[in-house]
Amino acid sequence: MSVSQADKARKFRALHEAPGAFVIPNPWDAGSARVLAGLGFEALATSSGAKAGVLGKRDGKVTRDEALANARLIVNATDLPVAADLEKGFGDSPSDAAETIRQASGVGLVGGSIEDATGDKDKPLYDIETAATRIKAAVEAARALPVPFVLTARAEGFLRGQADLGDVIKRLQAYEAAGADVLFAPGLPDLAAVKKVCGALKKPFNFMVGIKGKSFSKAELEAAGVKRISLATSLYRAAMTGLVDAAKEVKEKGTFTYLDRSISTPDLNAFMKE
Repeated sequence: MSVSQADKARKFRALHEAPGAFVIPNPWDAGSARVLAGLGFEALATSSGAKAGVLGKRDGKVTRDEALANARLIVNATDLPVAADLEKGFGDSPSDAAETIRQASGVGLVGGSIEDATGDKDKPLYDIETAATRIKAAVEAARALPVPFVLTARAEGFLRGQADLGDVIKRLQAYEAAGADVLFAPGLPDLAAVKKVCGALKKPFNFMVGIKGKSFSKAELEAAGVKRISLATSLYRAAMTGLVDAAKEVKEKGTFTYLDRSISTPDLNAFMKE
């Protein structure tokens, strides 16, 4: 690629400082990254669920090495800045989160998120103090890098059975104070909640599209104060929906009408390298 990591980092930070909101879609491999770049998106992000699916695994079951290998493929596929879903940092300690940020930069990423979910169903979230300490360690690692790195902190309560808006806001404010560049709370129930969260923060807020009934238009989210809109696994699920529907038609009916809805090989190849 002809664009340096430093240039990608500057572009990515500039997107967060420009007026209005921007959409950051989530490819799952090099090919989907090239398609999204070819369609004109300005930045990309990995998805923990999508990269797990590529490996035939469930979300949360991917190792750090596997996640970063997937990220490297996406980084190298285009000239766009790429951020990554780095889950909880692939370990419980602050040093685990910090090491994940260092390694993420090493594969060419210019941003990444650390969440406060533990992966333990009996205690789904770290307490606020522990979670903020982990974010602070990740921030310090990001600031020590030779290239600027946008650190996103995620409050996971609405996805982990603790749908308390007040607690989510308190957590996001703690992560903001710990130095996070972007705040993120997936699963917010409505636009009123989105507006309340954005109004309680000074740093940019990322909204996740991908949940039926809890996904809103770009214009609505922008009006609520959202800066960045990610798509999580939704594009991957849309692609897999096409696969399942087409395969079922072949298996159950013996027909091939899905071909009438499919992009042609030349049109798809136009997005790819020579």
